[in-house]
Amino acid sequence: MRSDVRPGAALSGVKVLDLSRVLAGPWATQALADMGAEVVKVERPGVGDDTRAWGPPFFETRDGERGDAAYFTCANRNKRSVTIDMADPRGAELIRQMAAEADVVVENFKVGGLAKYGLDYESLAAINRRMVYCSITGFGQTGPYAARAGYDYMIQGMGGLMSITGQPDGAPGAEPMKVGVAVVDLFTGLYAANAILCGLLHARATGEGQHMDIALFDVQAAVLANQASNYFATGKAPGRLGNAHPNLAPYQVFATADGAMVLAIGNDGQFRAFAHAADAPELAEDPRFATNALRVAARGELAQVMAPILARRETRAWIALLEAVGVPCGPINMIDQVFEEPQAVHRGLVVEQVRGDLAAPIRTVASPIRASRTPVIVERPPPALGADTAAVLAAMGKSEAEIAALAEDGVI
Repeated sequence: MRSDVRPGAALSGVKVLDLSRVLAGPWATQALADMGAEVVKVERPGVGDDTRAWGPPFFETRDGERGDAAYFTCANRNKRSVTIDMADPRGAELIRQMAAEADVVVENFKVGGLAKYGLDYESLAAINRRMVYCSITGFGQTGPYAARAGYDYMIQGMGGLMSITGQPDGAPGAEPMKVGVAVVDLFTGLYAANAILCGLLHARATGEGQHMDIALFDVQAAVLANQASNYFATGKAPGRLGNAHPNLAPYQVFATADGAMVLAIGNDGQFRAFAHAADAPELAEDPRFATNALRVAARGELAQVMAPILARRETRAWIALLEAVGVPCGPINMIDQVFEEPQAVHRGLVVEQVRGDLAAPIRTVASPIRASRTPVIVERPPPALGADTAAVLAAMGKSEAEIAALAEDGVI
């Protein structure tokens, strides 16, 4: 694995062995890589991470062939790719040698799936006691569901998220709805990265690593947040409210003269400011809407009163008017419009990187971390499959002849 150091990077010198694929694990390791960790991604020879084939859309290579799917590129920036067949004892031994020098190992195989290769936590901890080993699964390492496979979509349903997402019963299009991106995977990746950082701090203080057990189901339950608290407080399970908020009103989408906008009023002062800016001072004086609790209780009546008011002006006119008086609101952008926003341009939210085998640059979304002393470093584009195998093995002390023999036998 790499021994070079990225100056100024928070995780400079931290070596991560990434045995994960798809999204939750790679999202965690990309976060670590962006903060300066040296991440080596181990993939299956000839196939690689499943998401390399999750298209269309696909990138096109310089010779006109189909390249990696765009999906793969969202979670694999700043990594190096090594292809090793862990089912071959020689391949498993190579990975063990990598793990012996790693600070962190991340995997998302089924519970117990790596034990037969000697790559489970107990086996690797025996050769590297300071290692932080993070396992990401659907349901965790223990419990009656531990052996089950877990995928974002099913966990959104099973974990309650779909029960509070979508139009309410009786409204057009009413049905439980998943979120438009794999939020359980993404949250799980972030929790995993946080757990790993905690583990690294502990290991540096004590010399002892540990096993981090991160489950998609646990994470989804955790990010129910205020909706879970609402249930605990009342004993009543929240339902679907469409674009409305369970604890605030008005906090929803309203139609405007030329489309729609989000109005996100968070307190009574903002509601009064809205009423006066909208030339509807009677709203501020209406006893039905005097406090947030009353507005939540009368959300249907309130929406009926406000709808014709919001329909009088175009979205941009409303935004200019309401921002001037401190009322939170905003447009509903298409994804292309997100990156055209002046704020997105100023903050540099698009990262563009060139990879030699592809006909066009790879564009990804920048890390949202802005650190004054240890900035995020974008060093490598999402790698071609196996692009770094020979270099990584050579850095481990393998000779050209040994590497050639392993390649000849299909081990790498």
